Amino acid sequence: MSRIGKKPVAIPSGVTATIEGQQLTVKGPKGTLAMPLREEISYVLEEGGVSVNPANETKRARAFWGMQRTLVQNLITGVSDGFTKKLLINGVGYRAAAQGKNLNLKLGYSHDVNIDVPEGIEVKTPDNTTIEISGTDKQKVGQLAAEIRRWRKPEPYKGKGIKYDGEFIFRKEGKKK
Repeated sequence: MSRIGKKPVAIPSGVTATIEGQQLTVKGPKGTLAMPLREEISYVLEEGGVSVNPANETKRARAFWGMQRTLVQNLITGVSDGFTKKLLINGVGYRAAAQGKNLNLKLGYSHDVNIDVPEGIEVKTPDNTTIEISGTDKQKVGQLAAEIRRWRKPEPYKGKGIKYDGEFIFRKEGKKK
């Protein structure tokens, strides 16, 4: 039994959810998101929420149950509040600058790193060592943050690199004489 899957997903005011065929569509103040529905899971629209239950008693249906409930929750949270990831850059000469749909990073390489921002995602740089990524789709926001971080992961000796806000970098002691 999935403890997460048992709970219905609450739909806040201003958000509407519809099931058409094999697709769940959620509309809210921040936009519209859609998700294909699994055959192993039954989705029921109720007053003020969406219930997700296994359609049969197979092991596969129970395996998808909690994950599908979380995906529905992510859709509803995305169109009502949105998702944000914050990256911090640490290092001498390391900088970031958002220019429209392009992010320019100076990370100590012989060239600048230019990253194209996908549709539906907004990137801001409040200062040149902070990157804020926001959007309605949790997967796209997290994927872009991971791709940016991949260019220069934080190293354990000086802590230089790109890290998530709140991430702890385990520091190592340097070589002894």
